[in-house]
Amino acid sequence: MHVLLVASAFNSLTQRVHAELRDHGHSVAVELALPHTPLADAVARHQPDLVLAPMLRTAIPEEVWAARTCLIVHPGPVGDRGPSSLDWAIRDQATRWGVTVLQAEADMDAGPVWATAECSVPPVGKSDLYRGEIADAALRAVLLAVDRFASGTYTPVPQPAGTVRPAMRQENRRIDWEADSTERVLRALRGADSQPGVRDELLGSAWHLHGGHPEARLRGRPGELLATRAGAVCRATVDGAVWIPELRAPRTPGGPATPRLPATTALAGLLPPLREHPAPRHTDPRRATWTDIGYREEGPVGFLSFSFPGGAMSTAHCRRLLDAYRAACARPTSVLVLGGGRDFFSNGIHLGVIEAAADPAAESWANINAIDDLVEAVLTTTDRFVVAALGGNAAAGGAMLALAADEVWCRSGAVLNPHYRLMGLTGSEYWTYTLPRRVGNGVAERLTGEALPLSAEAALRLGLIDRTVPCAPGAFAGETARLASRLAVLPATRSRIAAKKARRERDEAQRPLAAYRDAELALMREAFDDPAAPYHALRRAFVRKETPAATPPHLARAVPGRHTAPLPTRQRRVTGTAVHDGAREAPGC
Repeated sequence: MHVLLVASAFNSLTQRVHAELRDHGHSVAVELALPHTPLADAVARHQPDLVLAPMLRTAIPEEVWAARTCLIVHPGPVGDRGPSSLDWAIRDQATRWGVTVLQAEADMDAGPVWATAECSVPPVGKSDLYRGEIADAALRAVLLAVDRFASGTYTPVPQPAGTVRPAMRQENRRIDWEADSTERVLRALRGADSQPGVRDELLGSAWHLHGGHPEARLRGRPGELLATRAGAVCRATVDGAVWIPELRAPRTPGGPATPRLPATTALAGLLPPLREHPAPRHTDPRRATWTDIGYREEGPVGFLSFSFPGGAMSTAHCRRLLDAYRAACARPTSVLVLGGGRDFFSNGIHLGVIEAAADPAAESWANINAIDDLVEAVLTTTDRFVVAALGGNAAAGGAMLALAADEVWCRSGAVLNPHYRLMGLTGSEYWTYTLPRRVGNGVAERLTGEALPLSAEAALRLGLIDRTVPCAPGAFAGETARLASRLAVLPATRSRIAAKKARRERDEAQRPLAAYRDAELALMREAFDDPAAPYHALRRAFVRKETPAATPPHLARAVPGRHTAPLPTRQRRVTGTAVHDGAREAPGC
């Protein structure tokens, strides 16, 4: 059937719903809920069988929900209502949570329930939780609700009276550095890690703090800055300390949104002399400290993990990761796993750092060359088998970084966006070599031109990736470790390493990697150096979170499903209220 997604933004959950509904045979289109754009007109234009709102900050107008079924995805269990569901769940230390798919009515979040799904709440940031356990539960509930609607025989269950929680305000998030424990500080930071951040004062100025990680050894006067590490600052609590990776300046009245930046970048010129406290080269899970790049070994397998906020990789991130990669390649291992964390793999260059730079064109050039250097190092590794392990989403140059590996493993909930054009760029990272090599020229042209998200399952069918790992987000690292250990002892692995070395030599003789890079960068440089190029306006709009004037055409266009699915039979006689059961949670690995 034809499903219209109505959303405030084409965010990670909306992208995943878009991709997985197509996997189940439904055609899908998107309309953004924008000011001065009547939603009723858009719905009438699309004539969908079903309206579904994966992430909507405003109410659906009565003229829409009264005329056709509109389903809302609410990130809370049955009875939970309000716009800050996950914020309160983290603040209240919930260990189990859920997602409810309900029908739009006059009262927000109060309509009858079509499906529910439960999930665990691990001690991670809100955005990580949202893209992980919450997204998994949402997809289970959405697919069940869509199937029930398509059957034409299901009657949704009235929702019991619930608790309407208010929007969480900054006063609810406030940190008292003189009194709050490390655990309390971390809860406040994790509950606001991506948006809106925790408003606080630092070095005499107001800032929004983003992200928080415990530090077991460093100590100081509560609220004092103690050290720096990889762009983060360490701040003392009453019983320990926390690492804060990013800061954001407050938005001025009437001004644009401000970007999240590495803390030391945001505080440039304000920071007192602080010791750079480097992370240990080898990750020790018993030591409570933070690092965005870690390395460990299990027998013949090396694991090089990295986790950069929002998946964005600045010039500094890329250079440090390249240094760590080269160090990992100096170790006596036969298999190297790159990634393996539970959230973003990578989204490519860091548009926020670029926008904040004194010369964005020069920083763009430095950033793209730094990530190209990293990709080249992976492509030219011929003495061991390299696996890119994607526990979370990857896009643009980050997706192409993964394709440089010998195999790509994705958690089943990951979403890939292997394209660049929405930022006005033609792309680099050797994609003109790696993408056609995997999927062929025709599919490569379609993927980069359509600029639509792919589920892990769809990517596997296309040959873009080599394995999906169906597990919970927190189980991905352990599952990839098990698979990598098995790969390392297979007799065929050594011959595969020899074969890839021979192939690399043949490919280099046919067309050197430098030729691909030069051709890609020539086009990128044109975009960077031309102030009138669309890239600059698109980057600025992305960083400043500017509202588009209209839904982009590539989203508004109905995209067919990937296999035939029956149309709904809404005229079928309703047989009565079904026994209400939630979508079952997939077991962890």
